[in-house]
Amino acid sequence: MLRLSGLTLPLDHPHDAMPAAIAQRLGVRPDGLLHWEVVKRGNDARRKSAIQLVYTVDVALDDEAAVLARLADDHEVRARAETGYHPVAHAPERWSGLRPVVVGAGPCGLFAGLILAQMGFRPIILDRGKVVRERTKDTWGLWRRSILDPDSNVQFGEGGAGTFSDGKLYCRIKDPRFLGRKVLEEFVKAGAPDDILTEAHPHIGTFRLVTMVESMRATIESLGGEYRWQTRVDDLALDDLGDGRKRLRGLYLQDGSLLEADHVVLAIGHSARPTFEMLHERGVFMEAKPFSIGVRIEHPQAWVDEARYGKYARHPVLGAAAYSLAHHCDNGRTVYSFCMCPGGRVVAATSEEGRVVTNGMSQYSRAEFNANSGLVVAIEPERDYPGGPLAGIAYQRHWESLAYVAGGSNYCAPGQTVGDLLAGRPSTSLGEVTPSYRPGVTPTDLARCLPDYVIESFKEALPAFGRQIARYDHPDAVMTGVETRTSSPLRITRDKGLQSLNVERLFPGGEGAGYAGGILSAAIDGIKLAEAVGKSMMASR
Repeated sequence: MLRLSGLTLPLDHPHDAMPAAIAQRLGVRPDGLLHWEVVKRGNDARRKSAIQLVYTVDVALDDEAAVLARLADDHEVRARAETGYHPVAHAPERWSGLRPVVVGAGPCGLFAGLILAQMGFRPIILDRGKVVRERTKDTWGLWRRSILDPDSNVQFGEGGAGTFSDGKLYCRIKDPRFLGRKVLEEFVKAGAPDDILTEAHPHIGTFRLVTMVESMRATIESLGGEYRWQTRVDDLALDDLGDGRKRLRGLYLQDGSLLEADHVVLAIGHSARPTFEMLHERGVFMEAKPFSIGVRIEHPQAWVDEARYGKYARHPVLGAAAYSLAHHCDNGRTVYSFCMCPGGRVVAATSEEGRVVTNGMSQYSRAEFNANSGLVVAIEPERDYPGGPLAGIAYQRHWESLAYVAGGSNYCAPGQTVGDLLAGRPSTSLGEVTPSYRPGVTPTDLARCLPDYVIESFKEALPAFGRQIARYDHPDAVMTGVETRTSSPLRITRDKGLQSLNVERLFPGGEGAGYAGGILSAAIDGIKLAEAVGKSMMASR
């Protein structure tokens, strides 16, 4: 089987055009194709008058070796690699050791639990939040009634923060073992649409994610796994090994009980701030890392479709258009778009009382009126929040608290039009673009709740983005603050075996530990952690 990438066809090509295009590209007769299937499909919209679809296809031929030899210098033609997943360990039928524990039921914890269960280790999965259906009700309580449950919200509970997002399933990490394929296949088994296996930029959407995580929970439980909801880890039980090293022997839970555990996956997410503080107090090695801060910016989706696709806007094959932007400012800062949600909405994403945080969310259909994305500025510890591993958390809290006050101290978010921000004046009303954030948006001056360098950077970047995407800097486009949870502000450093650098048998991972940036990369990290735990458990028998 050969893999052919970069195969282009017109947007509205007939299905029977594919084999002829493959044969021409490989220099073979069409009747020499034994089989072909689409692996990935994307689009090239650089020429709006002639948008093309770009395919990666697997092809079976009579004499594949001859074709490979003839096209040896063509990097878009190669032998197809084996993409199947093979577990690295299997628990004995009569396992007498302690069961592995996974802390956190987001994408990282979900896949760590699934792989451990598939290897026969019967994991225990703890989460401070609730099952996804109950968690969804609590989340709507904030959006509709301004009532926050600090343990059950956009950040905490089954599925993690990714449940209330666009459900994007792509990332830029290197994946030589095709673990991303394993993630997508498990999602399809759990009810995701088949097209996530072939789309270049697949997504699922919140409603489908809810049913999928329920299905995956049932699979884990059927394999002997166990979930414990509304169970917060408050402390670690550690044995001192000397020379600054420690070994984990258990977890103290919020009810004061000790859960004995000698292999723990720590998949706590980027907003588990009290847990980070506890880990730092216990001497778990961690370090501050860069993240970003800014707002959510909204435009009518029709504007984005027209700017990206021209006459093909709203074409059913293309769907709602997305974008990715970056600008390097004269002040040395970089402004970029983050977590773009076509046809979605801006949502309240705080997990702490008296603070306002924004995020973006879409359904699978991406059919809502507005497009939104994070518009954020990259920041770094040395320049912006020096003071140790927890300084980034304090920095986030500072601006989130100011946003709460600027929005009216009722979980409404502060908002400002692009025109008013560029003119340096507070917004007193909004224009053509209706913001989607609930409980509501209070027109104000975002300089009240963002650093001066962020406002300065926005003033330079917005016109530059407007030259790339028409109407991006339209005066009525709305910015809603603040976006602070772009990634974890710290990293829990780990060794080559994926254990904590100084606490044996503690395996930190996912977004919270600073090793992922989205659903897919967090899930892949969860698989790697499960494998590391499985190997360690077998070695310690």
